[in-house]
Amino acid sequence: MLKLTKLTLAIAAVTLMASCGKKEETKPAAAPASAPAAAAAKASEAVEVLHWWTSGGEAAALNVLKKNLEDQAVKWNDMPVAGGGGEQAMTAVRARVTSGNPPTAVQLLGFDIQDWAKQGALADMSALAAKEGWDKTVPPALQAFSKFDGKWVSAPVNVHSTNWVWANKAVLDKAGVKEIPKDWDGFIAALTAVQKAGLVGLAHGGQPWQDATIFDGVVLATGGIDFYRKAFIDLDPAALNSPTMVKVFDRMGQLRKFVDKDFSGRDWNLAAAMVISEKAGFQIMGDWAKGEFINAKKVPGTDFLCFRMPGTQGMVTFNSDQFAMFKLGADKGAAQEKMAKAVMDPAFQSAFNVVKGSAPARTDVPNTAFDDCGKKAMADLAEASTKNTLVGSLAHGHAVPASLKNAAYDVITANFNGKADSKKAAADLAAAMKK
Repeated sequence: MLKLTKLTLAIAAVTLMASCGKKEETKPAAAPASAPAAAAAKASEAVEVLHWWTSGGEAAALNVLKKNLEDQAVKWNDMPVAGGGGEQAMTAVRARVTSGNPPTAVQLLGFDIQDWAKQGALADMSALAAKEGWDKTVPPALQAFSKFDGKWVSAPVNVHSTNWVWANKAVLDKAGVKEIPKDWDGFIAALTAVQKAGLVGLAHGGQPWQDATIFDGVVLATGGIDFYRKAFIDLDPAALNSPTMVKVFDRMGQLRKFVDKDFSGRDWNLAAAMVISEKAGFQIMGDWAKGEFINAKKVPGTDFLCFRMPGTQGMVTFNSDQFAMFKLGADKGAAQEKMAKAVMDPAFQSAFNVVKGSAPARTDVPNTAFDDCGKKAMADLAEASTKNTLVGSLAHGHAVPASLKNAAYDVITANFNGKADSKKAAADLAAAMKK
């Protein structure tokens, strides 16, 4: 109740400030009779955007969209909610909708989009999608989340993939790691070398979604694409509680030994900063981490390296940031349409994803503006889509609904923190993931 009260007061304060500002405006004495109406119409075009992009790299990427809309005379009212996995943002959205005051647009992931669509809360963007040809340019794996009952209810900004490793080249040179590890044993050897050099082997933040992000990659590296599908798409109990899954948890225990003692509760971008500042060798994180390196003026191939979790090349676990427009009055429709159209504009998709570190959601965006990591992301995505090795990320709400995802978080984090051994964790996971 206290959080909701603060949010309500904040909204009231913004509204009061905006109204005070309007009172101070003066109209030209010779303005034609139609000018006030035109000015009012222009002023009404505004979007309030709720999102969780608050790190330096994310904020820089979001500014690309903000500027695009401001150039179209659409005012951007920012509502950031910190928390890299978006859980806090979803709490804020629920509070706004419950109070009868939903935002204009909300950053949503995967099954969260479908959940809001089932409630009839999202605007239908199908007419715009048909006009702009979204069906022809957005991969089917994304459309599965962008559409509900055949109608477009969200606009995908990007395709993130989660099975990435980021490394500081200078740290690896110091530790004597001469090549990118190709398999699990090679990765453990590289982590060991960095640790022996007196640095942190694996930069990590002890938050459930970050533990689960690592888990995504370890499952792929250990069991392969078919096992991942059986476990987290089909929810096969035999796969979830299997010797292979026990081995996955054993490997999570191996990685835990390379994390520093202060990892608990650390935000993901602070873990990335450890790699950037040469305090750690590696970070396992989705490709949004690249935005932190770019924001710090680091150059891929020279200052840092990007590669797939060893053992997962050719496979991609993905999530897609999308903006859904909530159903509001007709007076908000024009601004919402402009925002959706801006999100899907090929030039914006290129400019935004170059900064964000992700791949464009559209398949017709050229890779010319992207750096080496960006080109690799786009090539890997195309390969995985063609070979049917593109699967939704468990950690980021694209494999199972939120209730099952959160249940998996509990099991994964308990194991990572030593509260359950590998056999118990596998059994607990099978029990938690029952449909």
